Amino acid sequence: MSTKISNDIDGKAIASTIRAELKERIAATSTQPGLAVILVGSRRDSQTYVRMKKKACEECGIVSFGFDYPDTATEAEILSKVQELNEDPKIHGILVQLPLPSHMNENMIMEAVHPSKDVDGLHPLNTASLCSTGTHVGAEKIDWKDMASVPFHIPCTPQGCIELLDRSGVELQGKHAVVVGRSNLVGLPVSMLLMHRDATVTIVHSKTVDAPSVVAKADIVIAAVGRAEMVKKEWIKEGAVVIDVGINSVDDATAKRGYRLVGDVDYTEVKEVAGMITPVPGGVGPMTIAMLLRNTVNSSMRLSK
Repeated sequence: MSTKISNDIDGKAIASTIRAELKERIAATSTQPGLAVILVGSRRDSQTYVRMKKKACEECGIVSFGFDYPDTATEAEILSKVQELNEDPKIHGILVQLPLPSHMNENMIMEAVHPSKDVDGLHPLNTASLCSTGTHVGAEKIDWKDMASVPFHIPCTPQGCIELLDRSGVELQGKHAVVVGRSNLVGLPVSMLLMHRDATVTIVHSKTVDAPSVVAKADIVIAAVGRAEMVKKEWIKEGAVVIDVGINSVDDATAKRGYRLVGDVDYTEVKEVAGMITPVPGGVGPMTIAMLLRNTVNSSMRLSK
Protein backbone atom coordinates (compact mmCIF):
# COMPACT_ATOMS: atom_id res chain seq x y z
CA MET A 1 0.00 0.00 0.00
CA SER A 2 1.33 3.45 -0.97
CA THR A 3 2.02 5.85 1.89
CA LYS A 4 2.74 8.83 -0.37
CA ILE A 5 1.38 12.02 1.21
CA SER A 6 -1.01 13.93 -1.05
CA ASN A 7 0.48 17.07 -2.55
CA ASP A 8 -2.92 18.55 -3.40
CA ILE A 9 -3.74 22.06 -2.23
CA ASP A 10 -7.31 21.71 -0.94
CA GLY A 11 -9.12 24.84 -2.08
CA LYS A 12 -12.43 23.66 -0.65
CA ALA A 13 -11.01 23.30 2.87
CA ILE A 14 -9.14 26.62 2.73
CA ALA A 15 -12.22 28.43 1.42
CA SER A 16 -14.30 26.91 4.23
CA THR A 17 -11.80 28.19 6.80
CA ILE A 18 -11.96 31.68 5.28
CA ARG A 19 -15.77 31.70 5.38
CA ALA A 20 -15.64 30.77 9.08
CA GLU A 21 -13.15 33.60 9.70
CA LEU A 22 -15.39 36.07 7.89
CA LYS A 23 -18.40 34.94 9.93
CA GLU A 24 -16.44 35.75 13.11
CA ARG A 25 -15.40 39.17 11.77
CA ILE A 26 -18.99 40.03 10.90
CA ALA A 27 -20.29 38.86 14.31
CA ALA A 28 -17.76 41.13 16.01
CA THR A 29 -19.06 44.30 14.30
CA SER A 30 -22.30 46.24 14.28
CA THR A 31 -22.38 46.47 10.47
CA GLN A 32 -23.99 43.71 8.42
CA PRO A 33 -22.35 43.56 4.99
CA GLY A 34 -24.66 43.69 2.00
CA LEU A 35 -23.90 42.28 -1.47
CA ALA A 36 -26.06 43.13 -4.49
CA VAL A 37 -25.93 40.75 -7.45
CA ILE A 38 -27.33 41.80 -10.84
CA LEU A 39 -28.15 38.93 -13.19
CA VAL A 40 -29.28 39.65 -16.75
CA GLY A 41 -30.63 36.82 -18.88
CA SER A 42 -31.22 33.11 -18.34
CA ARG A 43 -27.81 31.48 -18.86
CA ARG A 44 -27.76 28.36 -16.70
CA ASP A 45 -24.10 28.70 -15.79
CA SER A 46 -24.61 32.29 -14.62
CA GLN A 47 -27.67 31.28 -12.61
CA THR A 48 -25.64 28.50 -10.97
CA TYR A 49 -22.81 30.88 -10.06
CA VAL A 50 -25.27 33.36 -8.56
CA ARG A 51 -26.94 30.65 -6.46
CA MET A 52 -23.54 29.56 -5.14
CA LYS A 53 -22.66 33.14 -4.21
CA LYS A 54 -25.97 33.66 -2.39
CA LYS A 55 -25.54 30.42 -0.46
CA ALA A 56 -22.01 31.41 0.58
CA CYS A 57 -23.31 34.82 1.72
CA GLU A 58 -25.88 33.18 3.96
CA GLU A 59 -23.22 30.96 5.52
CA CYS A 60 -21.13 33.98 6.52
CA GLY A 61 -23.84 36.39 7.59
CA ILE A 62 -23.70 38.63 4.52
CA VAL A 63 -27.08 39.87 3.29
CA SER A 64 -27.47 39.20 -0.43
CA PHE A 65 -29.79 41.23 -2.63
CA GLY A 66 -30.67 39.71 -6.00
CA PHE A 67 -31.81 41.71 -9.03
CA ASP A 68 -32.76 39.51 -11.98
CA TYR A 69 -33.53 40.90 -15.43
CA PRO A 70 -34.60 39.23 -18.70
CA ASP A 71 -32.38 39.19 -21.79
CA THR A 72 -34.51 41.99 -23.17
CA ALA A 73 -33.56 44.43 -20.40
CA THR A 74 -32.04 47.66 -21.66
CA GLU A 75 -28.62 49.05 -20.87
CA ALA A 76 -30.34 52.10 -19.35
CA GLU A 77 -32.28 49.90 -16.91
CA ILE A 78 -29.11 48.22 -15.65
CA LEU A 79 -27.21 51.51 -15.38
CA SER A 80 -30.10 52.99 -13.41
CA LYS A 81 -30.07 50.06 -10.97
CA VAL A 82 -26.29 50.29 -10.56
CA GLN A 83 -26.57 53.99 -9.72
CA GLU A 84 -29.34 53.26 -7.21
CA LEU A 85 -27.16 50.61 -5.54
CA ASN A 86 -24.15 52.95 -5.51
CA GLU A 87 -26.17 55.32 -3.33
CA ASP A 88 -27.73 52.66 -1.06
CA PRO A 89 -25.92 52.56 2.33
CA LYS A 90 -27.11 48.96 2.94
CA ILE A 91 -25.10 47.81 -0.08
CA HIS A 92 -21.34 47.42 0.37
CA GLY A 93 -20.62 45.38 -2.73
CA ILE A 94 -22.09 45.30 -6.23
CA LEU A 95 -21.54 42.37 -8.57
CA VAL A 96 -22.73 42.37 -12.17
CA GLN A 97 -22.70 38.76 -13.31
CA LEU A 98 -20.86 38.38 -16.61
CA PRO A 99 -21.29 37.84 -19.46
CA LEU A 100 -24.01 40.37 -20.24
CA PRO A 101 -26.24 40.09 -23.34
CA SER A 102 -24.51 41.17 -26.55
CA HIS A 103 -26.55 44.39 -26.89
CA MET A 104 -25.04 45.76 -23.68
CA ASN A 105 -21.71 47.53 -23.27
CA GLU A 106 -20.05 45.52 -20.50
CA ASN A 107 -17.28 48.07 -19.95
CA MET A 108 -19.74 50.93 -19.53
CA ILE A 109 -21.79 49.01 -16.97
CA MET A 110 -18.77 47.75 -15.02
CA GLU A 111 -17.33 51.27 -14.89
CA ALA A 112 -20.66 52.60 -13.57
CA VAL A 113 -20.14 50.61 -10.35
CA HIS A 114 -18.51 52.87 -7.76
CA PRO A 115 -14.91 51.70 -7.18
CA SER A 116 -15.55 51.41 -3.41
CA LYS A 117 -18.31 48.87 -4.10
CA ASP A 118 -16.62 47.08 -7.01
CA VAL A 119 -16.06 43.80 -5.14
CA ASP A 120 -15.07 42.07 -8.39
CA GLY A 121 -12.05 44.40 -8.49
CA LEU A 122 -12.54 45.12 -12.20
CA HIS A 123 -13.10 48.90 -12.19
CA PRO A 124 -10.28 50.76 -14.01
CA LEU A 125 -9.45 52.76 -10.87
CA ASN A 126 -9.02 49.56 -8.83
CA THR A 127 -6.90 48.10 -11.64
CA ALA A 128 -4.75 51.23 -11.67
CA SER A 129 -4.26 51.01 -7.90
CA LEU A 130 -3.20 47.37 -8.19
CA CYS A 131 -0.69 48.28 -10.90
CA SER A 132 0.96 51.02 -8.85
CA THR A 133 4.16 49.72 -7.25
CA GLY A 134 4.33 52.57 -4.73
CA THR A 135 8.10 52.68 -4.89
CA HIS A 136 8.37 56.46 -5.28
CA VAL A 137 9.04 58.80 -2.35
CA GLY A 138 5.90 59.68 -0.41
CA ALA A 139 3.81 56.82 -1.80
CA GLU A 140 1.47 55.06 0.61
CA LYS A 141 2.99 51.75 1.65
CA ILE A 142 0.66 48.77 1.52
CA ASP A 143 1.10 45.57 3.50
CA TRP A 144 0.54 43.06 0.71
CA LYS A 145 0.64 40.18 3.19
CA ASP A 146 -2.55 41.48 4.79
CA MET A 147 -5.19 41.70 2.07
CA ALA A 148 -7.77 43.07 4.52
CA SER A 149 -5.63 46.19 4.92
CA VAL A 150 -5.40 46.95 1.19
CA PRO A 151 -7.56 50.09 0.66
CA PHE A 152 -9.09 49.02 -2.67
CA HIS A 153 -10.64 45.91 -4.21
CA ILE A 154 -8.46 43.18 -5.73
CA PRO A 155 -9.89 40.77 -8.36
CA CYS A 156 -11.19 37.63 -6.67
CA THR A 157 -9.52 34.79 -8.58
CA PRO A 158 -5.99 36.29 -8.53
CA GLN A 159 -6.41 37.10 -4.85
CA GLY A 160 -7.52 33.50 -4.26
CA CYS A 161 -4.37 32.18 -5.95
CA ILE A 162 -2.14 34.16 -3.59
CA GLU A 163 -4.21 33.08 -0.58
CA LEU A 164 -3.78 29.43 -1.55
CA LEU A 165 -0.02 29.90 -1.72
CA ASP A 166 0.13 31.75 1.60
CA ARG A 167 -2.01 29.24 3.47
CA SER A 168 0.03 26.38 2.04
CA GLY A 169 3.22 27.87 3.45
CA VAL A 170 4.75 28.79 0.08
CA GLU A 171 7.35 31.57 0.32
CA LEU A 172 6.98 34.11 -2.51
CA GLN A 173 9.81 36.55 -1.89
CA GLY A 174 12.71 35.97 -4.26
CA LYS A 175 11.02 33.03 -6.00
CA HIS A 176 10.66 32.78 -9.77
CA ALA A 177 6.96 32.73 -10.64
CA VAL A 178 5.74 32.05 -14.16
CA VAL A 179 2.18 33.04 -15.06
CA VAL A 180 0.81 31.28 -18.15
CA GLY A 181 -1.72 33.67 -19.68
CA ARG A 182 -2.02 37.46 -19.80
CA SER A 183 -5.74 38.12 -19.42
CA ASN A 184 -7.11 41.17 -17.62
CA LEU A 185 -9.14 38.88 -15.35
CA VAL A 186 -6.35 36.65 -14.04
CA GLY A 187 -2.95 36.74 -15.75
CA LEU A 188 -2.08 40.41 -15.37
CA PRO A 189 -3.53 41.00 -11.88
CA VAL A 190 -2.01 37.84 -10.39
CA SER A 191 1.34 38.87 -11.89
CA MET A 192 1.06 42.22 -10.12
CA LEU A 193 0.17 40.53 -6.81
CA LEU A 194 3.19 38.25 -7.11
CA MET A 195 5.40 41.23 -7.87
CA HIS A 196 4.03 43.11 -4.85
CA ARG A 197 5.15 40.11 -2.79
CA ASP A 198 8.67 40.39 -4.22
CA ALA A 199 8.57 37.37 -6.53
CA THR A 200 10.39 37.59 -9.85
CA VAL A 201 7.63 37.27 -12.44
CA THR A 202 7.63 36.03 -16.03
CA ILE A 203 4.45 36.04 -18.15
CA VAL A 204 4.13 33.33 -20.81
CA HIS A 205 1.67 33.96 -23.65
CA SER A 206 0.78 32.81 -27.15
CA LYS A 207 3.80 34.52 -28.72
CA THR A 208 6.37 33.30 -26.18
CA VAL A 209 9.23 31.41 -27.83
CA ASP A 210 9.67 27.91 -26.37
CA ALA A 211 7.12 28.30 -23.57
CA PRO A 212 7.88 24.88 -22.01
CA SER A 213 11.51 25.82 -21.30
CA VAL A 214 10.43 29.13 -19.75
CA VAL A 215 7.89 27.45 -17.49
CA ALA A 216 10.44 24.79 -16.53
CA LYS A 217 12.54 27.43 -14.74
CA ALA A 218 9.71 28.37 -12.37
CA ASP A 219 9.46 27.74 -8.65
CA ILE A 220 5.76 28.69 -8.86
CA VAL A 221 3.52 28.21 -11.91
CA ILE A 222 0.09 29.81 -12.23
CA ALA A 223 -1.76 28.53 -15.30
CA ALA A 224 -4.63 30.70 -16.54
CA VAL A 225 -4.79 30.30 -20.28
CA GLY A 226 -8.09 28.48 -20.94
CA ARG A 227 -6.64 25.50 -22.82
CA ALA A 228 -7.37 22.04 -21.49
CA GLU A 229 -4.34 20.23 -20.01
CA MET A 230 -1.87 22.38 -21.97
CA VAL A 231 0.82 22.40 -19.27
CA LYS A 232 2.57 19.02 -19.30
CA LYS A 233 4.83 17.18 -16.88
CA GLU A 234 7.91 18.09 -18.95
CA TRP A 235 7.14 21.78 -18.39
CA ILE A 236 7.42 21.57 -14.60
CA LYS A 237 10.56 21.63 -12.48
CA GLU A 238 10.74 18.99 -9.76
CA GLY A 239 9.15 20.37 -6.59
CA ALA A 240 7.53 23.43 -8.21
CA VAL A 241 4.19 24.65 -6.87
CA VAL A 242 1.42 24.64 -9.48
CA ILE A 243 -1.79 26.69 -9.26
CA ASP A 244 -4.27 25.72 -11.98
CA VAL A 245 -6.87 28.42 -12.63
CA GLY A 246 -8.31 26.84 -15.77
CA ILE A 247 -11.63 25.06 -15.95
CA ASN A 248 -12.41 23.33 -19.23
CA SER A 249 -14.85 20.62 -20.26
CA VAL A 250 -13.57 17.68 -22.31
CA ASP A 251 -15.63 14.87 -23.81
CA ASP A 252 -15.67 11.70 -21.73
CA ALA A 253 -18.01 8.87 -22.72
CA THR A 254 -17.46 7.18 -19.34
CA ALA A 255 -18.73 10.20 -17.39
CA LYS A 256 -22.41 10.46 -16.48
CA ARG A 257 -22.71 13.89 -18.10
CA GLY A 258 -20.67 12.88 -21.14
CA TYR A 259 -17.84 15.22 -20.20
CA ARG A 260 -15.48 15.96 -17.34
CA LEU A 261 -13.86 19.11 -16.04
CA VAL A 262 -10.12 19.59 -16.33
CA GLY A 263 -7.74 22.46 -15.78
CA ASP A 264 -5.05 24.03 -17.94
CA VAL A 265 -2.55 21.61 -16.38
CA ASP A 266 -2.30 17.88 -17.11
CA TYR A 267 -3.03 17.13 -13.45
CA THR A 268 -2.36 13.37 -13.39
CA GLU A 269 1.09 13.75 -14.97
CA VAL A 270 2.17 17.02 -13.35
CA LYS A 271 1.18 15.79 -9.89
CA GLU A 272 4.08 13.30 -10.11
CA VAL A 273 6.70 16.07 -10.18
CA ALA A 274 5.03 19.06 -8.52
CA GLY A 275 5.74 19.85 -4.89
CA MET A 276 2.15 21.02 -4.52
CA ILE A 277 -0.71 21.35 -7.00
CA THR A 278 -4.34 22.47 -7.07
CA PRO A 279 -6.87 19.96 -8.46
CA VAL A 280 -9.69 20.92 -10.83
CA PRO A 281 -12.35 21.13 -9.60
CA GLY A 282 -11.74 21.82 -5.90
CA GLY A 283 -8.71 24.08 -6.10
CA VAL A 284 -8.98 27.71 -7.19
CA GLY A 285 -12.75 27.69 -7.86
CA PRO A 286 -13.96 27.74 -4.23
CA MET A 287 -11.44 30.49 -3.46
CA THR A 288 -12.94 32.88 -6.01
CA ILE A 289 -16.22 33.02 -4.11
CA ALA A 290 -14.42 33.19 -0.75
CA MET A 291 -12.47 36.24 -1.95
CA LEU A 292 -15.68 37.87 -3.20
CA LEU A 293 -17.09 37.50 0.31
CA ARG A 294 -13.91 38.89 1.84
CA ASN A 295 -13.95 41.88 -0.49
CA THR A 296 -17.55 42.55 0.57
CA VAL A 297 -16.68 42.36 4.25
CA ASN A 298 -13.63 44.58 3.75
CA SER A 299 -15.83 47.06 1.90
CA SER A 300 -18.38 47.14 4.72
CA MET A 301 -15.62 47.88 7.22
CA ARG A 302 -14.22 50.73 5.09
CA LEU A 303 -17.57 52.29 4.18
CA SER A 304 -18.88 52.21 7.76
CA LYS A 305 -15.95 54.21 9.15
